[in-house]
Amino acid sequence: MIAINNLTFEIGARALYDEANWHIKPGEKIGLIGANGTGKTTLLKIIVGDYAPTSGTISMAKDLTMGYLNQDLLSYSSDKNILHVAMEAFERQNQLHDEIENLLHKLETDYSEDLLHKLSDKQHEFELLDGYNIEYKAHEILAGLGFTEADTHRKLSEFSGGWRMRVMLAKILLQAPDILLLDEPTNHLDLPSIQWLEDYLKSFEGAIVIVSHDRWFLDKVINRTVESRKGKLNVYAGNYSFYLEEKAQREEIQRGEFKNQQSKIKQEERLIERFRAKASKAKMAQSRIKALDKLERVDDVDDDNPSVNFKFRFSKQSGRHVVTLDNITKKYPALDILTNAEAIIEKGDKIALIGANGKGKSTLLRIIAGADKDFTGKAETGHNVSQTFFAQHQLEALHLDNTALQELQSFAPKHTETELRTILGSFLFTGDDVFKKIKVLSGGEKSRVALAKALTADANFLVLDEPTNHLDIASVNILVQALQQFEGTFIVVSHDRYFLDNVANKIWFIEDHQIKQYPGNYAEFDIWFAKRKLEPKAAAPAPQPKKEEKKETVAVKHPTDDKSKEIKKMNQDLAKMEEQITELEKTIKQLEAQLADDKLYSDTKKAQEVNDAYQLKKLDLKEIQAKWESLAEHILELEA
Repeated sequence: MIAINNLTFEIGARALYDEANWHIKPGEKIGLIGANGTGKTTLLKIIVGDYAPTSGTISMAKDLTMGYLNQDLLSYSSDKNILHVAMEAFERQNQLHDEIENLLHKLETDYSEDLLHKLSDKQHEFELLDGYNIEYKAHEILAGLGFTEADTHRKLSEFSGGWRMRVMLAKILLQAPDILLLDEPTNHLDLPSIQWLEDYLKSFEGAIVIVSHDRWFLDKVINRTVESRKGKLNVYAGNYSFYLEEKAQREEIQRGEFKNQQSKIKQEERLIERFRAKASKAKMAQSRIKALDKLERVDDVDDDNPSVNFKFRFSKQSGRHVVTLDNITKKYPALDILTNAEAIIEKGDKIALIGANGKGKSTLLRIIAGADKDFTGKAETGHNVSQTFFAQHQLEALHLDNTALQELQSFAPKHTETELRTILGSFLFTGDDVFKKIKVLSGGEKSRVALAKALTADANFLVLDEPTNHLDIASVNILVQALQQFEGTFIVVSHDRYFLDNVANKIWFIEDHQIKQYPGNYAEFDIWFAKRKLEPKAAAPAPQPKKEEKKETVAVKHPTDDKSKEIKKMNQDLAKMEEQITELEKTIKQLEAQLADDKLYSDTKKAQEVNDAYQLKKLDLKEIQAKWESLAEHILELEA
């Protein structure tokens, strides 16, 4: 489909790519990953012809169609409504529609055979191109990306850059090209829209290349991973999780090869030193020196995974109740957010607040942080609670003429310079990077400085609004590590599901103007919520456990003497789960057979029922498999 051969691309004296090779095959769904600055976006621009390579070739079929979503489209604007803009994707259908309308107008006065034939031909082609369904398709995709029916009649110019980007994504998807090149497609999307896009891309028949920092999204969509690193393109035959495992194995092999080679080089150098001193062996020494110079050296493995090596410090512990929300009602002129809502944040809670844009997540965070007083009801902060509030607007509050180090020094004067440099180092500011002025930093770098400031505060309660915006995968990993070892309390809003799954022990969401809670991590919530949509009568989220009950549960420990009984009971439970898994897999196969039968689709209602049952059983299987894995790991730990 597309063949990249010996690609070299230079920026000044720096080679961003150095004789890189990569073949994109039909139907492949590829994640293009790599650290910031390794040329991922540049490579997409080279493929579409915006940039010319310094040397090498890019070959593709002449009739290959490409859809390219890039961040430059943020600035695109139009006074046409968004439905019209999206439907510009159907260039030939729109042309035929206009020609048909023109012919129909002529037929009002001219009944010639020639005109009738022309009209018939145009209508036949229009039908073959599914022209009568293009408006329906446009509505469907715009709805999936979060637009209401009323929105479709509004001008594109009335929307913010992020929403305009969604329209451009809709237009590209409607074009149904042979290959989609998507540069950060989940930027500006909320969770429901991201999940919709996942499902759409999984069923897309063409090839896809995605540049994204969203690990969860990549794992759901891609079946190939290509890493841009040190001027080369390294291919891995699986999704992002597979890439991590495979890369670790490759690095282990490389590390061993490097050590072996270094040992042989040192041995050879010792022999050369011995031979060099003897005239009779001088020729042999020169021969060995030449052989050593020609040796293709194995590089040592670079550590691409920086870790957090600082500890949060706060001078006082909070009381049991950190924030109590009582009968909170919050309204905007055209929108109700909360109505007599109640919730309690308790010491040690790690809460992820999730949901679609416009549901009031940021508003609720501002109420909790005390930044929004325009509501009725009570929002009480508990005893000894010291809070820091991170939001995107704080990037604008950074002092542009300060260096990154000076910015932290002015905010956290009690920390030593060594401590602050260590913190900045954890956020990828190494060496002289700490002396860069804020005004020359990228959006992602500014976000990392603002986060570092927030995490140096003497706070036992963190309120974090979209802290993962502008962060690459490495920076998100750092934030995950930082929050995992934070001993205080926090509530966070983010659309990064990998991040949420690794930091939160409770999920909050706003529904029916109330604050609802799921007591578990994001992966568990995701399964529960998907089942709930398929089963509308499913039970509401389990109530928040009382603190006393939590303590009592934690305090229960089995005596060592009963260890064998405990393992025996667990193995019995494991066997039961295996039976359930076997039964579910059998049921799923039966449902798949029904779904593969074309006769089923003659009854739309029945087809929907079978599909819903199939999706539900798949979720049941996913849930029981997760429990089986967790229990099996626990048994292995006890038996060790």
